[in-house]
Amino acid sequence: MNKKLFMPFLVMAAIVFLSSCKGLEPLDAQYVKAEPQPLEAVGGQVPVTINATFPANWFVKKAVVTVTPVLRYEGGEAYGTAYTYQGEKVRGNDQVIPQKQGANVTMTSSFGYKPEMRNSELYLVFDAKVGAKSVKLPDLKIGEGVLSTSELACACSATPAVAADKFQRIIKEAHNANIMFLIQQAELRSAELRKGELEDWKSLVKDADEAPNKNVAVEISAYASPDGGVKLNTGLAERREKNTSNYVSRELKKQKVDVPVDANYTAQDWEGFRELVSKSNIQDKDLVLRVLSMYNDPEQREREIKNISSVFKVLADEILPQLRRSRLTANIEIIGKSDEEISALAKSNPAELNEEEILYAATLVKDCKEKEAIYVKATELYPRSYRAWNNVGMMRYKAGDLAKAEEMFNKANSVQNNAEANMNLGLIALTKGDKAKAQQQFGNAAGVNELSEALGVLYLQQGDYAKAVNSFGGVKTNNAALAQIMVKDYSKAQQTLNGVANPDATTDYLKAVVAARTNDSNAVISNLKAAIAKDKSLAADAATDLEFAKYSTNADFAALVN
Repeated sequence: MNKKLFMPFLVMAAIVFLSSCKGLEPLDAQYVKAEPQPLEAVGGQVPVTINATFPANWFVKKAVVTVTPVLRYEGGEAYGTAYTYQGEKVRGNDQVIPQKQGANVTMTSSFGYKPEMRNSELYLVFDAKVGAKSVKLPDLKIGEGVLSTSELACACSATPAVAADKFQRIIKEAHNANIMFLIQQAELRSAELRKGELEDWKSLVKDADEAPNKNVAVEISAYASPDGGVKLNTGLAERREKNTSNYVSRELKKQKVDVPVDANYTAQDWEGFRELVSKSNIQDKDLVLRVLSMYNDPEQREREIKNISSVFKVLADEILPQLRRSRLTANIEIIGKSDEEISALAKSNPAELNEEEILYAATLVKDCKEKEAIYVKATELYPRSYRAWNNVGMMRYKAGDLAKAEEMFNKANSVQNNAEANMNLGLIALTKGDKAKAQQQFGNAAGVNELSEALGVLYLQQGDYAKAVNSFGGVKTNNAALAQIMVKDYSKAQQTLNGVANPDATTDYLKAVVAARTNDSNAVISNLKAAIAKDKSLAADAATDLEFAKYSTNADFAALVN
């Protein structure tokens, strides 16, 4: 071909080729926005949403571009989700980017959080080809640093569940005996007075009166069955009460027992009638109970029940005779050991304490070592007490010995599967980062007083901050304050931190975070100073914490963290 004729074609081909590669130039940062800025750790992850624009004429028709977010930090890097886009003339299943119009795209990723990521940089990395030819595009920096305040959540400081004692200093008991009467009679029959039930009751009253650790009082309740009319039954019940009271007084005097006696009578025992009918198997009992609920007037009730001919004879033979009685009640109070006696025995002779008393003894001391020693002794004396094993684990948990605590909680469950140990094992799981297991264990801990706080820690670590705040309620802990910080309720968080019973370095550090977010520079410095005085490692943390980034040029701040 004539060279003069060929040259125009060659120039045209070069122009076409160059124009086809022109779009794969470095993508300008103005076309990319990563949110949030800075990145923030949430539930152990660092999520990011990247909104990018491929401008008009950037994406050529035969190009395939894979974009990968990469978070780089000292000692490593983490890769996010890769997204692949293709030009209009590429055969594939990826999102097509029109060359002339360009397109907006959204990429979401999440990186597993590491403390080193606090000082990090977020890049987009490109793997591009036009046809079979690779095109090198430079990495694009789109973000810097990770805010890690949420990672201050710590299950280690949560309150483990105590398996409480059931000690009662005063145990109340009621012992009953009945004297039965014939219909429309109030005389005490000798056969009734010779019953073994009555003799046993009198002996019980005498023994209680003589016991040094018991108080006893007698109550007499006389009744008439609800048949026969109100006037008749009132007099009848009154005579039954009087005759019974006289008998009891004579018997107590004979036994030289001097105890309070209270007497009363009920003319028509409709409540007793209702109870007996409801527990019976008599025909049409539901109809009888319905009559009781429909009518309040006793005479009308009696008429309506008598009208139920199918059942009235059974009522007269089986139910009403049981209501013609005087009930004798011995109300006995058993007085347990005093706090002083229990504490003394816990030290000198713990074997003299029953299970409830020795568990209670531990609550009477403040010293943690002494408290734990009592629980350990309880496991020796009562090895089948799951509460004793759990409470040893509780003390080990508070002391930071998580391995021993876990052993004790498992031991408690091996004795008897219980809610307290399950909740505590959930806390152990949280300290290991196993949120799924923690949630499962908490599900087996219904009714435990400390469960709401434990769930608050779980929700906090899952990044569900509003739910965490609700679960913590009015608890005054570092974790509760952190949840309030994460929902930006700084006033409430400050109140919570001020109310922490045993403030530590984290308490002061969180106060510094609140101060930084509310622009109180003096409080930032003073609280950081207090935190670092308690835990020197927090100086290095504060130096790279984005919460205090704007104080990096503050001389007082620099002096604290360097």
